Amino acid sequence: MNTMVIPDPNTARAIPGATTATPIPNINIGQEYDQRYAEADVHYEGFEKLADFFGRNMPVHRHDRFFQVHLVMSGVVRVYLDDRLYVVEGPMFFVTPPTIPHAFVTETGSTGHVLTVRQQLVWSHFEGMQAGSLRGCIDQPLCVALDREAHSSQELMTLFALIATEFADVQRSGRELALITLTRLLFVHLLRYADQNQPAQATRKDEIGIFHRFNELIEAHYQEHWTLDRYAGKLNISESRLNDICRRLSDLPSKRLVHDRVVQEAKRLLMFTDHSVTEIAYTLGFNDPAYFARFFRRATSMTASGYRQREAI
Repeated sequence: MNTMVIPDPNTARAIPGATTATPIPNINIGQEYDQRYAEADVHYEGFEKLADFFGRNMPVHRHDRFFQVHLVMSGVVRVYLDDRLYVVEGPMFFVTPPTIPHAFVTETGSTGHVLTVRQQLVWSHFEGMQAGSLRGCIDQPLCVALDREAHSSQELMTLFALIATEFADVQRSGRELALITLTRLLFVHLLRYADQNQPAQATRKDEIGIFHRFNELIEAHYQEHWTLDRYAGKLNISESRLNDICRRLSDLPSKRLVHDRVVQEAKRLLMFTDHSVTEIAYTLGFNDPAYFARFFRRATSMTASGYRQREAI
């Protein structure tokens, strides 16, 4: 199962450092994650649930015609907004305007909120405002560290909690109006932080390009169980340099990134299909289902069937 949808090549951008122009995947949350809300102006989900579905190492992608806001409450977050790298300790948030390519890596156990908002809803709220006001900030990516004890941070977290409550209760009277009103108020609060945008980390564009290209190759070949040497050869670098780049940019070894993608797909198949564990093992390229069972347990500290039972509750 593949959640990435390749956009029209006419709208694609080249990834920095890549040897060929590669379309940046467009992810529509409403269509690919929660089809009940494919036409909704506002979509909310807990960060940990999306991380289970898409993985905590989220390769470069974009959200055409949608703004997205991540509020991460704890752990170190590595965020790539276009070609800039930010390393921020939670609580923090980052805002990605439509078409801005971005990627991020979060730590296991990180919790928070993810809000996806149709661009027209945001733009219509700020149209008519004078230059130099909040209107001038809405098309710029933001990455901001929060002071957990500050009153402004508490307000932000309260707004996310209210949005989560409204979104969960589909029978609540006035739910749609409440969601739109709370979302607009949230964006006012977010844009007030524009002058607190974090400084980008010094990094080399060619290494970011290699890292993104490596993630693309993983996406294309993880079921074939390529060796790290084969991945490195495809990138025209040594295996040791590949591992060094991955550790520097994601704080994870290259082997872990490959294994995480396999585990992510295994979790999704366990959650969203009725395939047996043996069928899933073969789907993921394992010749021996017993080896897959051991691999999954080492990675998650749970059996595959135990994970399925837990998620079904």
